[in-house]
Amino acid sequence: MNPVQLAAEDLSLFGKDVWWLVVVKAVFCFAFLMVTVLFSIVWERKVVAWMQLRIGPNRHGPWGMLQSLADGVKLMLKEDVIVKRADKVVYVLAPIIAAIPAFMAIAVIPFGPSGNEVSIFGQRTTMQLTDLPIAMLYVLAVASVGIYGIVLAGWSSGSTYPLLGGLRSCAQMISYEIAMGAAFASVFLYSGSMSTSKIVEAQADRWYIVLLPVSFIIYVITMVGETNRAPFDMPESEGDLVGGFNTEYSSIKFALFMLAEYVNMVTVSAVSVTLFLGGWRAPAPISTYWEGANHGWWPMLWFVIKVQLLLFFFIWLRGTLPRVRYDQLMKLGWKILIPVSVVWLMLVATVRALRNENYDFQQIVLYVGGAVIAVLLLSFVADLFRNKREEQARGAAGGAADEPFDPMAGGFPVPPKPGQQPAPVPRRRPRGQRELIVSGGANTDSDREEGGENV
Repeated sequence: MNPVQLAAEDLSLFGKDVWWLVVVKAVFCFAFLMVTVLFSIVWERKVVAWMQLRIGPNRHGPWGMLQSLADGVKLMLKEDVIVKRADKVVYVLAPIIAAIPAFMAIAVIPFGPSGNEVSIFGQRTTMQLTDLPIAMLYVLAVASVGIYGIVLAGWSSGSTYPLLGGLRSCAQMISYEIAMGAAFASVFLYSGSMSTSKIVEAQADRWYIVLLPVSFIIYVITMVGETNRAPFDMPESEGDLVGGFNTEYSSIKFALFMLAEYVNMVTVSAVSVTLFLGGWRAPAPISTYWEGANHGWWPMLWFVIKVQLLLFFFIWLRGTLPRVRYDQLMKLGWKILIPVSVVWLMLVATVRALRNENYDFQQIVLYVGGAVIAVLLLSFVADLFRNKREEQARGAAGGAADEPFDPMAGGFPVPPKPGQQPAPVPRRRPRGQRELIVSGGANTDSDREEGGENV
């Protein structure tokens, strides 16, 4: 059996276009992102208004479709303010650093087959700007660069709250990018390649959302955290940071940050489609009964539909879930996503290794199932010992339970000591147990009787 060689992909179809065709493709990628962003902003406001029983934008253009364009013009015409205490060079460069990497990842995303399927002005070409043997590592690299713009924006503003927002975003990016890399690694093991076009070709029979459902769920959670979207929009939470890292920005610089956020939404959605949803391939019912569904310009339609469905998922989350606390955000990233992604990656690697050794499928299920049961038993035993240690700690700290717990001891909020219990939080009584309070007296019985007679 020949080992898989990741660096030996046949990407000879790329890099042979004439210079003007490369320019046309680059302009198309830029225009695709910009048009999708303009549509997504209006769609988000419409969908959230529908979920909240409101009308939404309906003034600019037919059905309010030009609302995002009007918002962009308004931002560009607003006064451009620069804070006196800001580091002006870094202050101006930060939104540019945040926006440019957001556009770069789309260069390796395939909109169609890697063969010369389409003709542009008489030139046969692939429906992709370029591809690399390590295309997905390139995507991870440019996604990591964008965080520098947010961190530098918070630091260069010369204000406390933007600095806190920048630091939060940096910690959030590091926490969720580890789990994202592990989800990518599972796809690399199954496809045998890091090239985006080869990954889509490997999903000809089954999409990886079916083969790697855990990797898909992990990536969906991490892509929401990577883009700082609700419920993980902690770097720009208005309640405690007044607006986050972009508090001191206005006009076109503020618009660049918003543009970078929405472009990142489109980019991570396109990556998710490429890795797990078959890329440009048509869904099974369509491709089964229509042979031309995956040829010509049709693959671009399926790709755009899948991206829009994932963008709707972003909007649905924002209109449904409340913002989480920062400690919950970090706990989800470090204590849940990273361990689960690492364990899942080990299982995927084990299955692939056994398949390469020509083991029977039933034997693979037996080995993997035995390993999972062993891990569960070990975790159960560890929980038993942990509970015993906690009970011993409570017994040793019995004296501390008699001390009154002051959460503001020393002027700063402190957690309770072992054995101490915080004061119960007052709760509102159920609606059925509340009394009718009216002006004029405490006796509400007569009020109820008079109200009943009037009715």
